[in-house]
Parts: sequence; structure tokens; C-alpha cells
Amino acid sequence: MSIEYLGLSEINGPLIALEGVQNASYEEIVEITVDGNKKELGRIIECYKDKAVIQVFGGTDNMSLRNTHTKLTGHPMEIALSPEILGRTFNGIGQPIDGLGEIVSDIHRNVNGQPLNPVTREYPRNYIRTGFSAIDGLTTLIRGQKLPIFSGNGLPHDQLAAQLVKQASLGDDSDEQFGIVFAAMGVKHDVADFFRRAFDESGASEHVTMFMNLANDPVVERLITPRVALTAAEYLAFECNMHILVILTDMTSFAEAMREVSSSKGEIPSRKGYPGYLYSELATIYERAGIVEGVNGSVTQIPILTMPNDDITHPIPDLTGYITEGQIVLDRELHGQAVYPPISVLPSLSRLMKDGIGAGYTREDHQDLANQLFSSYAKVGDARALASVIGEDELSPIDKKYLQFGKAFEARFVGQGPEENRTIEETLNIGWELLGMLPREELDRVDTKILDKYYKPAE
Repeated sequence: MSIEYLGLSEINGPLIALEGVQNASYEEIVEITVDGNKKELGRIIECYKDKAVIQVFGGTDNMSLRNTHTKLTGHPMEIALSPEILGRTFNGIGQPIDGLGEIVSDIHRNVNGQPLNPVTREYPRNYIRTGFSAIDGLTTLIRGQKLPIFSGNGLPHDQLAAQLVKQASLGDDSDEQFGIVFAAMGVKHDVADFFRRAFDESGASEHVTMFMNLANDPVVERLITPRVALTAAEYLAFECNMHILVILTDMTSFAEAMREVSSSKGEIPSRKGYPGYLYSELATIYERAGIVEGVNGSVTQIPILTMPNDDITHPIPDLTGYITEGQIVLDRELHGQAVYPPISVLPSLSRLMKDGIGAGYTREDHQDLANQLFSSYAKVGDARALASVIGEDELSPIDKKYLQFGKAFEARFVGQGPEENRTIEETLNIGWELLGMLPREELDRVDTKILDKYYKPAE
């Protein structure tokens, strides 16, 4: 028998408080009826004796202390799952918004997920091809990895995310099933329409499950959206044996929603006003990536976050960097030079790259080529700094060659068309063409046998 509670004891922003509650539990979902007809969902975020604090997903507009009926459901938030979620669009809490009806299924999963036993995790191997040379060649994305993109306001991370969805694959010779779960948090209507149009026009929408939390949706929904998306991804990966790429944009909106709700609860703020548990909350999301022993599927994550004031030491990118296995950094200066995607190569890295490339995965020369491109591009920075002091005409012949290499590298390797989808072979071949601009004796990071096979000096 379910008990219905009449009235509230307190309303504070997106939070309501109930007194005299029996058998309430943390994370339990409650159904709230306002004025006898309007239905809202909420979840219990705090219990103390007979008191419960409830987060209301739809907001507390039109609620008063007397006009609500609250009923405890006895279970945490769950979503219905089936293979038919591919190609569908949902709102931030997993309700369909594409007009195709509800998901009918006996399978319901708790959006908070189940902890993975570390012993059952398999080490990530094999790469996911994104079609971007700067990512595939130098910061390769490995199945089961979490590799964030650090962007800034005004940089083209939305365009990059859409192109990632359209181009990502397991490679041309793979016959394994691949799908994408795309979750957007706090995006404007025009951005949401851009994503929908881009996926529909490219035909990618058939293997994409979308979760959209719009800027005018309740802030509290933003805290649930990544969890709902990852629950769908885990089902497709670990129960349907698919390789799933999860793109989460923008994690800054998620963290700011957490700050807002934390402030409503009266909690003591930590760095920059964010709650002290920001790290653990981010970890509960990022750690839901990986490969499980005995299962053919995998969950790979690309969270995208905009760094406030381009500050990489800000709490959100700072804590994200502790948890994830590398980062891809977008650069405002490259964007100003009309280089797309404006990926800053030197601060970007993929810590798992070495285990998913080379012979049997990509090509035997991949690791040596990446090492040499990093090394040579670092010397470009030194040559540019010297040229700014003494002038380009006074540089040595080798420094001038590094300047030429730097311009060509940014234009041809990092830069590519918004519709250009490069294979791994094309990426590696462009890398060798660029290294051909430098004398052979400068290539000190490449094995001699590989150098003999692939190096061709520019004519």
C-alpha cells in the first residue's frame, strides 16, 4: 500500500521538503500531483529521521505548501530500455520527444548504474576512428577510454561533436556493431536543431540515441541527463554486445547545475562556489566507461567541456583531467587563423594510445610517426619564439625549414574540411609527407627500418 502525503513543509528553488515521511530512501523517485492534475517527478536527495528533501525535475512553479500530493514510488529513477532506443530522441530524463511513442519493454535499469568490479575490467585495446588526423594520428581514441575535449566559449566544439557523430567508426574492416549515445546538457534551441539536422542529413541518426536537455529545461534535469545516457549506453554495450561511443556536451553545464542546486540546499561551497563533492560526482560519470571481461561490447566516452575564461586550471577541467585518460585541447589562436578543427597538439594527449596502435591495430609506423611529429612541432614553437626576437630573415636554414613545416602541419594535418573524413592510412601518409620537408638527420625519434621504408624527402 502506497501512502500519499498532503502538502509540503518548505519550498526552496527546485527543492521541496516533506515532514512525517515513513520508509523513505535516498535517490527514491516520488510522484508529485499539483492542483489535482499536473504531474511532476522528483527524487529524494536527503533523508533525516522523518524528513525528506526532494529535487523536483520539472521545477516548483505553481506549487504551494497546500496544493500538492506526494507519493513515494519505492524505487530509484529507472528508464525503459530496448534495442529500439537507437535512432530515438529523448529529453533529459529519458522521456521520448520525437513523437514516436514510449519505449515498451520489460527491461528497466536504475540510472545510477551498477559499480563495475575492477577485477572484471579488461584493458582497453583497439582504436575508434574519428576521421580527424589530429585525433587519430596523435591522440588516438581507444575503445573503453574516456578522452575529454577541453574547449572554450565561441570555439567550434558543437560542430566538432556533430562531425564526430557522423564520422566515428571502428574502421573500414570491422564487422562489429557500433552505436553512439549523444547527450546534450543546457543547449540552446538553435544548437539542438543543428545537431538534429546534422544527424538526419548525414544518415547517422539511425545508429544514434539522443538525450537533449535544453537551456530552458529545469536545471535539475541536467544532473540526471548524463546518468540516463550512460545507462542506455551500458545496456547497448554490455547486454546487446555493441561498441558504444558516448558524447557528453557540455559538462560545464552539468557542473554549474550542481553548483546551483548545492547553493539551494545551503551547502558550504568549495573552489569557485562548486560543492566539495564535484570530484566524486564527475568520477561517478566518467568511470562508467570501459570493457567488461567476457562481453563483446564497450563504452567509450568523449565528454566535452567549455573552460571558463579558457582557464585549464579551473575546477571543472582540472578535476576532469585527474579522472580521465588524457585530453584534447582546442586552441583559440588556431581558430582565429581559420584552422578547423583548432586542436592544440602539444597539450593534447591520449594516455592509452600506445596500447591500441601499431602493427595489428593501425600501422607499424604509427607510434614512431606520432613521436616525431610531436617532437618536430615542439621545435616549431622554439623557432617561432626566436623569429619574434631576431626576425625571420636572421634564422638559420634549419629553423626556417621548421617554420615552413609548422605552417604546413597546421594547415594540412591539423586542419581539414568540415566534411572530410580521413582514413588512418591517409592520416599517416600526410604525416610522412610533412616530415619529408625536414632533413633525415632531424628525424631522431623514428626507428631506422621504419625511416627507410616510409621517409621520402620533399623535392
